[in-house]
Amino acid sequence: MKCTRTLILLLILFIAKPLSADRLANLRSARQIITVESVSAPYYTIQVVALKEPPGNAAFFAKLSEVFEYDCSDGFVRYTVGRYQRFSDAINDLNALKVDGFTDAFILNTRKITLNGSSSEAPVVDKTANPIAGVRYTVQIAALRYPVYVSEFEQFDSVQEYYMRDKIYRYCVGDVDGSEAKAELDRVKSLGYPNAFLVPIEKYAPFRIE
Repeated sequence: MKCTRTLILLLILFIAKPLSADRLANLRSARQIITVESVSAPYYTIQVVALKEPPGNAAFFAKLSEVFEYDCSDGFVRYTVGRYQRFSDAINDLNALKVDGFTDAFILNTRKITLNGSSSEAPVVDKTANPIAGVRYTVQIAALRYPVYVSEFEQFDSVQEYYMRDKIYRYCVGDVDGSEAKAELDRVKSLGYPNAFLVPIEKYAPFRIE
């Protein structure tokens, strides 16, 4: 039964409408569908559908009060509902959507998508710059293509994980003022991370994985 309901919902998107027309224009003007121009916090949302062709019928979105539209660089336009600070905050709403017929819905971390027209590069960090008092710094200890458990870095009690638009996972430790940053960097290097370097926290903050 759930599969049938999902199929019906998807068919509604394409029923006998010219795909070249914007069938969501009225919903956009009413702010029921909101086009996202840049990814920003809160980063978690619930994806209900991703399409490569414009939807043919706005009725698909009738049960949804506010829909976010992400025009992504991979060729898909993603439609989502809700915005959440943490993954766990979205679980109850996800379950409700599945009961309502959106059985393919899932929780999306928008830091893992790239919008058309946005930069695909990671923030530029000058590794040779002297730290500035009054600015908060962290120390990057690793950059990996695939994620690892932060417990792998057993020398540290707290490790922050960041996922950049260049699809690299970065791992950092510490949150110190610039006046103490050099000493913190030396400490981290002495623990077996000779290639560690300082990063102003504000550069990485939007990409932090909670």
